[in-house]
Amino acid sequence: MLWVAAGVVALGFLITLEIAARRYGQPGPISNQVKALVFAPKPGPLYGGLALMLMVLPWRQRFIAAGAAIGIDLVFLLARWAGDATMADGHWFGTGALWVMLGFGGIAVTRRTGRERVLLLKGVGLGLLLVAGRKTGDTWLLITSKTRPTVLDPYVATADHALGNPSWLVGRIVEATSPFSTHLLHLVYGQLAVAAVVVALYQLRNVAVEGRFPSHHLVRTFLVIGLLGPGIYMLFPVVGPVFAYGPGASGTGGIHWAMANLWPDVPPPINTPHPMPYDGITPRNCMPSLHTAWAVAIFIHTRRAPRVLRFAGTFWLIATLAATLGFGYHYGVDLVAGVVFALTIEAALRSLDRGWDRPGIQLVIYGATVFAALFVSYRYLPMEMARHPVISGPLLILAMTSVIYGYARTAKLREPAVTPTRQPELQPEPL
Repeated sequence: MLWVAAGVVALGFLITLEIAARRYGQPGPISNQVKALVFAPKPGPLYGGLALMLMVLPWRQRFIAAGAAIGIDLVFLLARWAGDATMADGHWFGTGALWVMLGFGGIAVTRRTGRERVLLLKGVGLGLLLVAGRKTGDTWLLITSKTRPTVLDPYVATADHALGNPSWLVGRIVEATSPFSTHLLHLVYGQLAVAAVVVALYQLRNVAVEGRFPSHHLVRTFLVIGLLGPGIYMLFPVVGPVFAYGPGASGTGGIHWAMANLWPDVPPPINTPHPMPYDGITPRNCMPSLHTAWAVAIFIHTRRAPRVLRFAGTFWLIATLAATLGFGYHYGVDLVAGVVFALTIEAALRSLDRGWDRPGIQLVIYGATVFAALFVSYRYLPMEMARHPVISGPLLILAMTSVIYGYARTAKLREPAVTPTRQPELQPEPL
């Protein structure tokens, strides 16, 4: 019943987004998903979802499913080539993965029973959720650009003086080390979802053998971050320094929407901030930085993995932070909010899994309070933050560090205690 209720809620949410997108003349997540059954979509999310679904199958069936997906894609490719169809955005594959996931959903309902049916349905649902999450995120970003005609970048840019305008500093470093740095950071920034799938596959590697999913894994955190984050975008619309203070965006009639062409050479002056109008195309997706939140989640979930994955998780976090700042996609205060946001969600999900004990409840309440305080200070105290950076900057870092410390401390308290095995006392042999 819980799964049915969750499915009904998710379907209602998707229908709502579909209606909202249609109002602005764009297809919503449901339309895009149906379209992917015939037209070639972006293959990454679909084959990533298929890979997650394969974890519930034995090895022989995995090879059969993967081969079927590739075979279906080849058939569609030949049909499109014969019909002289143009490939949108150069995408050629992906349809086969969606057909295979839906096919195994039908097999679960008609050919499986009991725990096998439930396990397979969970695997199919997890794979489709990954795909639907991407489609839902695209629709959310469209809605933010259409419903928020003004952005609050001047407030965030002013508050960012408390941290020394790190986006301007890192942006100049990236420019000075280009093209090596730009190629590397673009690769990391664009392939964050691939890194998440790799970590998730490691966490789900024993599902088929054990017959159940682990109680908590990375995909859950990724989906919740992606679901809640865009809602905050609606409350605090920000486009980022490269758009608000850099090249900007040109709308109808060649309107230049940037406030000034300053990034990354000259930090913005400290003036009384005010909302600024912006185009109806650029997503307002900066506050908080979800790329930072997702990278933090990857880092957390690789701490108990083999050394290679631990190194990769650390590298991905550092490189993602450098990319978000160095490309002008985020302000420094966005990253601070993203770290607190990720740790609070991760703490809530782990408490939901292990039980709401006192340390878990305290950590979630504290993390939410710190996030709200950051949110309010960026909006209503940016001038005070900019005028007193010696005080406000360390306070921002201290607030973030306190949440990190609280999460680490709570995680350590929840670790099972390891007691040494008592060795039996040696008895003297009888004479």
